[in-house]
Amino acid sequence: MNYQIELRHLLYFKVVAEELHFRRAAESLFIAQPGLSRQIKQLEDYYKTNLFIRDKRNVELTEAGVYLKKEVDLIFNQLSNVKDHIEKISKGKITSLKLGFIGSAVQAILPQLLVELKQKQPLIDITLNELSNEVQMEMIHKQELDFGFVRIESTPLGIQSVPILTEHFSLVVPKNRFPKAKGKVNLMDFTEEPFILFSKEYSNSYYELVMSIFDDHGFEPNVTLKTVNALSIFNLVSQGLGVAIVPTSLKKGYHTHVDFLELNHLPQRTTLSLVWNKKNRNPGIPLMLEIVNGLKGKS
Repeated sequence: MNYQIELRHLLYFKVVAEELHFRRAAESLFIAQPGLSRQIKQLEDYYKTNLFIRDKRNVELTEAGVYLKKEVDLIFNQLSNVKDHIEKISKGKITSLKLGFIGSAVQAILPQLLVELKQKQPLIDITLNELSNEVQMEMIHKQELDFGFVRIESTPLGIQSVPILTEHFSLVVPKNRFPKAKGKVNLMDFTEEPFILFSKEYSNSYYELVMSIFDDHGFEPNVTLKTVNALSIFNLVSQGLGVAIVPTSLKKGYHTHVDFLELNHLPQRTTLSLVWNKKNRNPGIPLMLEIVNGLKGKS
C-alpha cells in the first residue's frame, strides 16, 4: 500500500530506535503496542525496506534503520531549533545563539564579541559551552551548536570556517625556576623535563602540530600528563609537575604561578578559527559573522 508518511511516523521510529523495545516505546508514547507496530510497518512499506531486525528477544536496527535514525535525529533537532527561534522572535528577541569555545578564545576574541552582540541585540540569548575541539565539531555537524571556536587543521565538507587568530607557541614553566633567556629559547635544554600537553581529545591535529615541534628538535618528549583544560595545565606546571607548550595567547587572563617563554622563532603556528554549519539557518548567524568580521578588521 502507498502510505502518506507523517511526522508521527518518524517520531514513533525515533523512540523505537532509541528503546530497541516495542513495549517500552509504546508505553513512552502512550499508544498501544499493536498500533505502534502498525505505524512502523507503514514506514517500512513506504521506504520498501526493513528498518528493524526483530525476534522474540531482541530488536536491532538494520543498516537502513541506522541511517534513518541519524537523519531523523537531525530533523527533530532542527524542529526544536525552529520552535526556540520562533519563541524568541515572539518576545522581541532576534534569536538565541549556542557557542562552543576552547580556553584561548576567551583571551583572543570572545569577550569583545559578546559585548558587541549585546550592544546590537540586547535581548539575544547566548549559551556558552567550553568544549574540546572534537566535541565542538561533532555538535556543529548536528547543529547542536551554532558556532565553535576551535583549533583544527581542516574542516569537513559542509562546515564553514573563518580564521580568527594565528599565533606562535610558548613554553610554560614554573615561576622563577628557569631564568628567562636573553635570546631564543633552546628547547633542547628541556629534553629531560616531563611535559604536560593538551591531549588528542582536545584536537588530534593540534596535538600532532605540537609533536612536530619535538620532531624538529630530534627528541621524543616525556609526556607525563594530558588534559583538555588550560587552567589545569597551568596549575600542574605551577606545582612543579612538568612544563608545557601552549598557544601564546593563553598567557592573558590566567593568574597562575608560571612563566611563559615565547617560542616565536619556531616555524609552527596555530590558528584559532570560527566554524559553523552552512546548513544552519539560525537568523542570528549573519549578525554574528558581521561582528566577527568587524572585530577582525580592528585587530
